[in-house]
Amino acid sequence: MAKPEVHHSHGDVTGGWLRPAVFGITDGLISNLSLMSGVAGGTKAVGASTHTAIVLAGFAGMVAGAFSMAGGEYVSVASQSDYARAEIAKERTELQNNPAGERAELVHLWESRGLSPELASEVVDSLTRDLDSAVDVHAREELGLTLNDLPSPWTAAGSSFLAFLLGAFLPVLPYLLGANTLIPSAVIAGIGLFVAGAAVSRYTARTWWVSGLRQLGVGALAAGVTYVLGMLVGHGLG
Repeated sequence: MAKPEVHHSHGDVTGGWLRPAVFGITDGLISNLSLMSGVAGGTKAVGASTHTAIVLAGFAGMVAGAFSMAGGEYVSVASQSDYARAEIAKERTELQNNPAGERAELVHLWESRGLSPELASEVVDSLTRDLDSAVDVHAREELGLTLNDLPSPWTAAGSSFLAFLLGAFLPVLPYLLGANTLIPSAVIAGIGLFVAGAAVSRYTARTWWVSGLRQLGVGALAAGVTYVLGMLVGHGLG
């Protein structure tokens, strides 16, 4: 007895939002906490007032970092998409100049997947009835690209910008509420890093606590090293 058909859907793996969002919030948490840690260590070493300096450093790092992240993501993804379109255009030219050779290449590909020569030929003819269809099939089979589903640079830039702002704001929040030490910021940033890492595990094979601890460990290391370096520089200037 045949098993009933199972219908399922797949997540958007080419939309270009997950990587910049995860990168943005993680980078915002780590870079701004590290920046604030360095300022805290440096001002403590020379006995200066820390509260105003840390808040200003936090907001400056938040805004500058968010625009830097968004600009970098936009240029990166736009360049990647331009490169992909250039490769697709090259494939279109090859199909126009040598349709028989490109057809034979596709037939051979399907034969290598277990189809008979006759069936492979029928499949190719069915899938490549016109130039646009042929370009789409060749791009997908040879390049792993879908013509109308390339990552959006605006999506990547917007995701990283908003995620960075959120991540970078969390360490500043305790100081806006009256904190005078780095400890509350470190605790909130640590929780944020762990939660972000645990959330990422939904899309990976790692367990939530391993992914969370990895994010937390990276952030703690960055903040700790920066704090120590800030103290050393502060002592040198004092």
